[in-house]
Amino acid sequence: MKAAQFDYVKPATLAQAMQKLAQSGDQAKLMAGSQSLGPMLNLRLARPAQVLDVSRLNELRQVELIAGRVRIGASVTHAEIEDGDFDLLRGHPVQEVAARIAYRSVRNRGTVGGSLAHADPAADWILAARALNAQVEVCAFEQAPRLIEMQDFMLAAYTTMLDEGDVITALHLPLMSTQARWGYYKFCRKTGEFAEASCAAYFEPATATAQIVVGALDGAPVALEALASEVARSGVAAASEAAIEAALKGSIEQLDTLGRRMAGAAVARCLKQAFGA
Repeated sequence: MKAAQFDYVKPATLAQAMQKLAQSGDQAKLMAGSQSLGPMLNLRLARPAQVLDVSRLNELRQVELIAGRVRIGASVTHAEIEDGDFDLLRGHPVQEVAARIAYRSVRNRGTVGGSLAHADPAADWILAARALNAQVEVCAFEQAPRLIEMQDFMLAAYTTMLDEGDVITALHLPLMSTQARWGYYKFCRKTGEFAEASCAAYFEPATATAQIVVGALDGAPVALEALASEVARSGVAAASEAAIEAALKGSIEQLDTLGRRMAGAAVARCLKQAFGA
């Protein structure tokens, strides 16, 4: 199938894009890399009267350090992060995450903001950003930008806290100390496909942060808070097979036996990456 007819508009500025979005009601969609919206248009799952292309807006393509956190513009592509185009992201965990998203052709076009807005439960940025205690920067026409904690951002599959007229403008990530530990593991049927089970872990002694988050669920990622606290206190040995199984059974009732086994293996391998165990 091909997309239903729509008007293609390329705003010159972010302010202009937000104004047009506000004026359109629910009849317009933003497009950056179009790796999520494009297929939805072609399948006619989305039929906007107008598509606003924000892929090249300079305001959405900067990476900078603000208030001790790394601000990644929403239209920065996965490939640009993977290739180390931005000094602040070289060696940061998100460089590895970006490199493992789908296929290179997708990474060349796909953007951070687009992935977050789409909110696919199996997506990489949704999980990684949650584990890193990231914040999503959102703005609307004639309103001040606001920050949404990643733990609150995704409500359900393909459903977020974004209101009509909202635009994701950036993702805010923490800087990491040399003592920080990070792991990211996912099971895919083959390279490039969506994860069937995934886990991200982040331990930062400098801020007493301990996160083990499981993704590729029916909805938003789920944090295994008790297990993360125990690992932070007692070391990775605390994450025995039995402890992981108990944490999953107590936190993620939706998983059947096979799902818990796959998620458990993802957690174990993720922690092995993080601690080199």
